[in-house]
Amino acid sequence: METSSDKLNGLSGWLILVAIGIVLTPIRIVALVLPMYADIFTDGTWDVLTTLGSDVYSPFWAPILIAEVVINIGVMGLWLYIAFIFFSKKVIFPKVYIGALLFSIAFIAIDAFAMTLVLPDEPIFDPETMKELFRSLISAIIWIPYMLKSKRVKATFTNT
Repeated sequence: METSSDKLNGLSGWLILVAIGIVLTPIRIVALVLPMYADIFTDGTWDVLTTLGSDVYSPFWAPILIAEVVINIGVMGLWLYIAFIFFSKKVIFPKVYIGALLFSIAFIAIDAFAMTLVLPDEPIFDPETMKELFRSLISAIIWIPYMLKSKRVKATFTNT
Protein backbone atom coordinates (compact mmCIF):
# COMPACT_ATOMS: atom_id res chain seq x y z
CA MET A 1 0.00 0.00 0.00
CA GLU A 2 1.33 3.44 -0.95
CA THR A 3 1.66 5.91 1.91
CA SER A 4 1.35 9.68 1.64
CA SER A 5 5.14 9.85 2.18
CA ASP A 6 5.66 7.59 -0.86
CA LYS A 7 3.47 9.89 -2.98
CA LEU A 8 5.59 12.87 -2.00
CA ASN A 9 8.92 11.12 -2.53
CA GLY A 10 10.64 12.07 -5.76
CA LEU A 11 11.81 14.92 -7.89
CA SER A 12 8.40 16.15 -8.96
CA GLY A 13 5.97 18.89 -8.05
CA TRP A 14 7.64 22.21 -7.23
CA LEU A 15 11.03 20.47 -7.15
CA ILE A 16 10.91 20.47 -10.96
CA LEU A 17 11.30 24.26 -10.85
CA VAL A 18 14.17 23.90 -8.39
CA ALA A 19 15.80 21.38 -10.75
CA ILE A 20 15.49 23.75 -13.70
CA GLY A 21 17.11 26.54 -11.68
CA ILE A 22 19.91 24.25 -10.51
CA VAL A 23 20.68 23.14 -14.06
CA LEU A 24 20.47 26.65 -15.53
CA THR A 25 22.53 28.45 -12.86
CA PRO A 26 25.96 27.06 -13.87
CA ILE A 27 25.10 27.64 -17.54
CA ARG A 28 24.12 31.22 -16.72
CA ILE A 29 27.37 31.79 -14.81
CA VAL A 30 29.42 30.53 -17.76
CA ALA A 31 27.40 32.53 -20.29
CA LEU A 32 27.42 35.84 -18.40
CA VAL A 33 30.49 35.89 -16.20
CA LEU A 34 33.12 34.06 -18.24
CA PRO A 35 32.98 36.42 -21.26
CA MET A 36 33.18 39.49 -19.01
CA TYR A 37 36.32 38.31 -17.23
CA ALA A 38 37.83 36.95 -20.44
CA ASP A 39 37.54 40.44 -21.94
CA ILE A 40 39.07 42.12 -18.88
CA PHE A 41 42.12 39.88 -18.98
CA THR A 42 42.61 39.80 -22.77
CA ASP A 43 41.76 43.27 -24.11
CA GLY A 44 44.18 45.30 -21.98
CA THR A 45 41.61 46.37 -19.39
CA TRP A 46 43.48 44.56 -16.60
CA ASP A 47 46.67 46.47 -17.42
CA VAL A 48 44.89 49.83 -17.49
CA LEU A 49 43.11 49.21 -14.19
CA THR A 50 46.13 47.85 -12.31
CA THR A 51 49.01 49.95 -13.63
CA LEU A 52 50.24 52.63 -11.24
CA GLY A 53 49.90 56.03 -12.92
CA SER A 54 46.97 55.02 -15.12
CA ASP A 55 44.02 57.45 -15.04
CA VAL A 56 41.75 54.73 -13.64
CA TYR A 57 44.30 52.99 -11.43
CA SER A 58 43.30 51.95 -7.94
CA PRO A 59 45.21 49.58 -5.67
CA PHE A 60 41.87 47.86 -5.06
CA TRP A 61 41.20 46.82 -8.68
CA ALA A 62 43.50 43.79 -8.67
CA PRO A 63 42.28 42.26 -5.39
CA ILE A 64 38.63 42.92 -6.25
CA LEU A 65 38.88 41.39 -9.72
CA ILE A 66 40.91 38.41 -8.53
CA ALA A 67 38.47 37.82 -5.67
CA GLU A 68 35.52 38.02 -8.08
CA VAL A 69 37.10 35.46 -10.41
CA VAL A 70 38.01 33.08 -7.58
CA ILE A 71 34.60 33.41 -5.93
CA ASN A 72 32.75 32.91 -9.22
CA ILE A 73 34.80 29.76 -9.91
CA GLY A 74 33.93 28.57 -6.40
CA VAL A 75 30.25 29.40 -6.92
CA MET A 76 30.30 27.46 -10.19
CA GLY A 77 31.76 24.46 -8.35
CA LEU A 78 29.18 24.88 -5.60
CA TRP A 79 26.30 24.78 -8.08
CA LEU A 80 27.72 21.67 -9.74
CA TYR A 81 27.92 20.07 -6.28
CA ILE A 82 24.35 21.21 -5.58
CA ALA A 83 23.21 19.56 -8.82
CA PHE A 84 24.94 16.33 -7.77
CA ILE A 85 23.38 16.23 -4.30
CA PHE A 86 19.98 17.29 -5.67
CA PHE A 87 19.78 14.51 -8.27
CA SER A 88 21.28 12.05 -5.76
CA LYS A 89 18.54 13.07 -3.30
CA LYS A 90 21.07 13.64 -0.52
CA VAL A 91 19.75 14.65 2.88
CA ILE A 92 22.18 17.58 2.97
CA PHE A 93 20.71 19.16 -0.19
CA PRO A 94 18.21 21.59 1.42
CA LYS A 95 20.84 23.06 3.76
CA VAL A 96 23.46 23.49 1.03
CA TYR A 97 20.87 24.97 -1.33
CA ILE A 98 19.70 27.46 1.32
CA GLY A 99 23.32 28.36 2.03
CA ALA A 100 23.96 29.00 -1.67
CA LEU A 101 20.88 31.24 -1.94
CA LEU A 102 21.98 33.28 1.08
CA PHE A 103 25.59 33.44 -0.13
CA SER A 104 24.40 34.80 -3.47
CA ILE A 105 22.62 37.70 -1.77
CA ALA A 106 25.62 38.44 0.46
CA PHE A 107 28.09 38.25 -2.44
CA ILE A 108 26.10 40.67 -4.59
CA ALA A 109 25.85 43.19 -1.74
CA ILE A 110 29.50 42.87 -0.66
CA ASP A 111 30.71 43.10 -4.25
CA ALA A 112 28.63 46.26 -4.79
CA PHE A 113 30.19 47.85 -1.70
CA ALA A 114 33.68 46.76 -2.80
CA MET A 115 33.18 48.45 -6.15
CA THR A 116 32.68 51.77 -4.35
CA LEU A 117 36.38 51.55 -3.44
CA VAL A 118 37.32 51.85 -7.11
CA LEU A 119 34.30 53.69 -8.50
CA PRO A 120 33.28 56.07 -5.69
CA ASP A 121 31.23 58.33 -7.97
CA GLU A 122 29.08 55.50 -9.34
CA PRO A 123 25.85 54.45 -7.62
CA ILE A 124 26.44 51.51 -5.31
CA PHE A 125 23.50 49.60 -6.74
CA ASP A 126 23.41 50.20 -10.49
CA PRO A 127 20.46 48.77 -12.47
CA GLU A 128 22.25 45.49 -13.29
CA THR A 129 23.27 44.96 -9.65
CA MET A 130 19.73 45.74 -8.49
CA LYS A 131 18.33 43.25 -10.99
CA GLU A 132 20.67 40.50 -9.74
CA LEU A 133 20.02 41.36 -6.09
CA PHE A 134 16.25 41.37 -6.66
CA ARG A 135 16.43 38.03 -8.50
CA SER A 136 18.43 36.50 -5.63
CA LEU A 137 16.10 37.91 -2.97
CA ILE A 138 12.99 36.61 -4.74
CA SER A 139 14.58 33.16 -5.10
CA ALA A 140 15.46 33.11 -1.41
CA ILE A 141 12.02 34.35 -0.34
CA ILE A 142 10.35 31.59 -2.34
CA TRP A 143 12.69 28.62 -1.95
CA ILE A 144 14.04 28.90 1.60
CA PRO A 145 10.60 28.48 3.24
CA TYR A 146 9.80 25.72 0.75
CA MET A 147 13.00 23.83 1.63
CA LEU A 148 12.27 24.22 5.35
CA LYS A 149 8.54 23.39 5.36
CA SER A 150 7.82 21.12 2.38
CA LYS A 151 6.76 17.55 3.07
CA ARG A 152 8.00 16.61 -0.41
CA VAL A 153 11.48 17.94 0.39
CA LYS A 154 11.56 15.96 3.65
CA ALA A 155 10.35 12.80 1.88
CA THR A 156 12.67 13.13 -1.12
CA PHE A 157 16.07 14.09 0.27
CA THR A 158 16.75 11.10 2.48
CA ASN A 159 19.96 9.56 1.09
CA THR A 160 23.13 9.92 3.14
